[in-house]
Amino acid sequence: MTNSPKPKKNLPKIILSIVILIGAYIGITKYRHATTHEETDNAQIETYFVPILPRVAGFVKSVHAHDYEDVKKGDVLVEIDSEEAKLALSELVVDLEQAKIDVSAARANVSSLQKSIQAQESQVKTAAYLKTKAERDVIRNTELEKAKAIPHQQWIEGNDQLELANIKYFGTIDELNSSKSKLAILENATKRAENMVKNKEVKIAQQKLKLSYFTILAPATGKIGKKSIEPGQFIQVSQPLMTVVDQRSFWVIANFKETQVKQLKPGMVAEMTIDAYPNEIIKGKIISISESTGAKTSLLPPDNASGNFVKVTQRVPVKISIEHIEKYKSYLRAGLSLEVSIPLN
Repeated sequence: MTNSPKPKKNLPKIILSIVILIGAYIGITKYRHATTHEETDNAQIETYFVPILPRVAGFVKSVHAHDYEDVKKGDVLVEIDSEEAKLALSELVVDLEQAKIDVSAARANVSSLQKSIQAQESQVKTAAYLKTKAERDVIRNTELEKAKAIPHQQWIEGNDQLELANIKYFGTIDELNSSKSKLAILENATKRAENMVKNKEVKIAQQKLKLSYFTILAPATGKIGKKSIEPGQFIQVSQPLMTVVDQRSFWVIANFKETQVKQLKPGMVAEMTIDAYPNEIIKGKIISISESTGAKTSLLPPDNASGNFVKVTQRVPVKISIEHIEKYKSYLRAGLSLEVSIPLN
């Protein structure tokens, strides 16, 4: 009877011992983990954000995208009213047709003048022949007139024929030279008309390209962020309309303290847990380590030379890839916070 209370007296000691052992185990485990891992909870998921910016101004005709909707590359997002641009294109097409008609007319003028020049060259040859014949006749008549074989009047008439032959010969040469000068002018006019056609063809191509801007397509496959556009709204060039969140690539930016990055190297394995899904452990690898701290690349970087210096532990961004990204695609959201642990051995 006297020994029965002893087990009850030893029970608190046993419980205390068990608690101490468990605490010691947890403490040793955490200590070993802390000495063999570098950890941070200053991390978040990143991806590419593709802004949707119009390249032309105008009234919005229709919007085919909705908030947080999945889209594929090439899907129509927004249509801008393009009636004025289409009319401008039609006007340019008419101008092009008129320019082509002008080219045809200029070429016809050149061809006609070239034929005229050929006829004038024949006339010059004929006039040259008549001039040579008149010169021979004058020489012959002069000898005959000296020998009194012909009347003096015939000799005078021969000289008159030579004078007329010279006038006609030099006249046809002047006409030929004048036509050749006109030919150069017409050929230059034809080249200008042809260049005008090319210029109008370029303008039509530019207008067609501009016309394509009135239909805004998704530049990448992803999910629409919050849009800020509705039908009937007037938009300006480069006005932000919405954002496409690229779902093809995700990575993690973990900001480690400057005292932690000493042993971190590209290629090291990382274990990550998303705060929203604490039961999922995601594997990854270090891709690169930033050459500057996050504060140094901020909008207003600190300047320790200003005199008000307070030493603060800086953070260094570390880029980490996500392995088996397709498996965790439904979990990944840009901006979600994570806890990152990197084994050092």
